[in-house]
Amino acid sequence: MIMPNKSLGVFLYPDNFSGSELGNFARRFEDLGYASIWYPEAMFYESFTVGSFLLSSTNGITVASGIASIYARDAVATLQCGRGIQKLYPNRYITGLGVSHKLLVEDLRGHTYRKPLIAMIEYLDAMDAARPKLSGNDTPLILAGLGPKMMELAAERSDGVHPFNSPPEHTHWARKIVGPEKWICTAQHICLTTDAAAARRAARRALEFYFVAPNHYRNWLRIGYDLSDLEHGGSNRLIDALVAWGTESQIRDRLQQHFDAGATQIIINTIQPETESASKNAIDGHNFQSSPDWDVYELLAPVKPKTELGPKI
Repeated sequence: MIMPNKSLGVFLYPDNFSGSELGNFARRFEDLGYASIWYPEAMFYESFTVGSFLLSSTNGITVASGIASIYARDAVATLQCGRGIQKLYPNRYITGLGVSHKLLVEDLRGHTYRKPLIAMIEYLDAMDAARPKLSGNDTPLILAGLGPKMMELAAERSDGVHPFNSPPEHTHWARKIVGPEKWICTAQHICLTTDAAAARRAARRALEFYFVAPNHYRNWLRIGYDLSDLEHGGSNRLIDALVAWGTESQIRDRLQQHFDAGATQIIINTIQPETESASKNAIDGHNFQSSPDWDVYELLAPVKPKTELGPKI
């Protein structure tokens, strides 16, 4: 089953890592029993390239683009990529599409960032028009969505919605919008420490980008936070809503809140507390906020590791 209900996936930020590192990470996630690996498209790796590599490095785990930007390739190319992967790795890939961010679309790609809903509708229309002209079968399709209109579109024209930076109350709201059958694959940040100050400090560093990303901060305002929660890197109450920290029991409770609210799959993204080893990783060239925290992934693993599974980077 490509999307088991109430399952755990992982979020992997690929840009800072080599092929050998990514392959080791992917195999380790698979050995730990996670259902899927989700990855973004940002400043280096092209989405379907890294997705194919992760599939080739593993045996059966699902791989999902979370997300591939609709500004990175035209709709026909996206359809060809997905159908090509479906042919080569049957029933193992999910195509996740999103409108990305204005900064990446205009400053990096040189495109004009359009109204998100209109841009996505036209892109999906173009995919529909191309389907009869191309051979092959589609992968499942999921849309990044935070607001009600994009989530309604996801329910109407895809297999589900992929929220990010969204607490359980958003998951509850999303389930009401998309209905009982569609997937909700939501991400949950986790920082494994009982030190509140350390957790919040690391969270503010890791999430800094999103506090100036309109689609994210507008979502927080939409679900009940106010402008004061956006100041100084985020109020404690907003940071604590976005990032689960504390004991294993407290972290598992947050995951259960998402499941109780209607999540199909929770995608775990780790944020490492600012320790000496994390600082060393940053000095060595690895952004410790994008390096997997294996203590978290082993703690929450569906399959408990019996031996050391690979290098901890």
